[in-house]
Amino acid sequence: MIKRLGIYFILAMVGTMSFGKKVEQGKSETVIIKTNIYCNHCKECESCGGKIQRDLSFDKGILQVDLDEKLMTIKVEYNPKKTTPEEIRKKISMYGYDADDVKADSLAVSKLDGCCLKK
Repeated sequence: MIKRLGIYFILAMVGTMSFGKKVEQGKSETVIIKTNIYCNHCKECESCGGKIQRDLSFDKGILQVDLDEKLMTIKVEYNPKKTTPEEIRKKISMYGYDADDVKADSLAVSKLDGCCLKK
């Protein structure tokens, strides 16, 4: 009996966790944001690519984040009922990167690793 309750509890937790990021099919939108990436290892670098993908993906309404350091773009799939492209651009600027016409926050830029700064 206790074993069965434990299994039900685990299944309920997994169902609850996966529910948070679901959006009805066809209800998500995608925006591609131009940025400036200066290091050649951004996907692995903790202060740039990893941070952008990891932190941005936990923001409200963000469903998926793909960084393309060669094209210098960030492709974001999001729920338009929970966030907007303008809010996404502002969040990226708070990580220290330009996001289309939104300039990077200077305090955030000063916290980036040296490899991520324009030389």
